Amino acid sequence: MVVKKEILEELRIKYPKGVRVELLKMEDKHAPSVGTKGTVMGVDDIGSIIVKWDNGSSLNVVLNEDICRRIEDDR
Repeated sequence: MVVKKEILEELRIKYPKGVRVELLKMEDKHAPSVGTKGTVMGVDDIGSIIVKWDNGSSLNVVLNEDICRRIEDDR
C-alpha cells in the first residue's frame, strides 16, 4: 500500500512518539480489547501507528482499518 507523503506527515504530527492513545476499533482476533490504552512508538511508512499497548500487545493500528484516538484530546 502506498500512502501519500502528506498523509504520513499528518499522522506523524498527530501521533508522535510518546503520545498516549486509546483503542476504539481493531478487527483482529489477537487485538487488545476496545478501550485498551497504549503509548505510540511511531508511524511506519505505510501509515500504521506503532503502539506498545499497556496489556503487552504490540499490534499496530492499521490505516483505514483500525481506529484509535489520542487520550490528550479529552483535555
